Amino acid sequence: MAAYIVFTRLRTRKAAELDTYWKQVGTSLAGHNIKVLVNYGPYEVLEGPEVEGVVIVEFPIRAEAKAWYESPAYQEAVRHRFMGADYSAIIVEGENPAPAK
Repeated sequence: MAAYIVFTRLRTRKAAELDTYWKQVGTSLAGHNIKVLVNYGPYEVLEGPEVEGVVIVEFPIRAEAKAWYESPAYQEAVRHRFMGADYSAIIVEGENPAPAK
């Protein structure tokens, strides 16, 4: 079953740290079966607090999502995200979306 990590940026604190994160995160993707579905596209909050942006990434299975998140390369990058902004991140399992017609 596919797994998705949903990141929501709640508040930016240090833009320079986020810049460092974005420079490093790309290298963490190497060797992982990951597909970016949403990367800060237009959004509308229907419930809950306002957010600054949303990223959704897809993995074939939950174990692969955890392996990427816990990888040394991502953990090196994510420390800059932690210093740069407040985020929420969750893993959710579900069916692969239907292909576009």
